[in-house]
Amino acid sequence: MSERELHPLVKQLLDGEITLADLPAELRAEGEAALRLLAGVDRTPVSMPAVTWRVMTALERRRRRFVPWLLAPALAIAAALFIWLRVGTPAPAAGLVTVRFVLVAPDARQVSLAGTFNQWDPQATPLIRTGGTGLWTATLTLPAGQHQYAFVVDGARWVPDPGAPAVDDGFGRRNSVLTL
Repeated sequence: MSERELHPLVKQLLDGEITLADLPAELRAEGEAALRLLAGVDRTPVSMPAVTWRVMTALERRRRRFVPWLLAPALAIAAALFIWLRVGTPAPAAGLVTVRFVLVAPDARQVSLAGTFNQWDPQATPLIRTGGTGLWTATLTLPAGQHQYAFVVDGARWVPDPGAPAVDDGFGRRNSVLTL
C-alpha cells in the first residue's frame, strides 16, 4: 500500500465498524495515527444562510429565464405527438375487413343482422334507418373468411340479402354468404 492509502481494516476503524483492539498488532500504530488525525479535525457545523439564500435566488431567476425556452419545444412536441397519434391511427389489423350491410325495407319498424359473426343473435347487430327512405344500414369490421347471415325484419321475419349469393341453411331457409 502507498503512504497515503490506509489499510482496509484501518478504514473500518475510522468508520466505527471495529475498535482499535480488533486491529492486528502490526496495524495498531497506523490505526492510532489515523485516529489522532481524525480527532484533530474541526467538526463544528458550518452555516452560511446568506450564501444559501443568494444561491437559491440566483437559481430561481435562472429557472424563470429558461421556462419559456423549455415550454415552447415541449408544446411543439406535444402538438406533433397529438397530430401523429390522431392522423397516424393504425389501419385495421391484417385480415380484418370493414363491410356495410344494406337492406331496403320501407315498411319495416326495425331491422337487425344475424350471422356466424354474432352467433346468430337477432338483437346483437341492429341496423340504422337512414333518412325516412326505408334504407337500413350497418357497418361491421369482420375477419377475413366466409360468413353466413340474414336480416331479421321486425324481430320475426328472416330475410336473405337480395344482393348476395345464398345457400340452404339446412332448416328450409336461405342464408346469404359473404366471402372476404
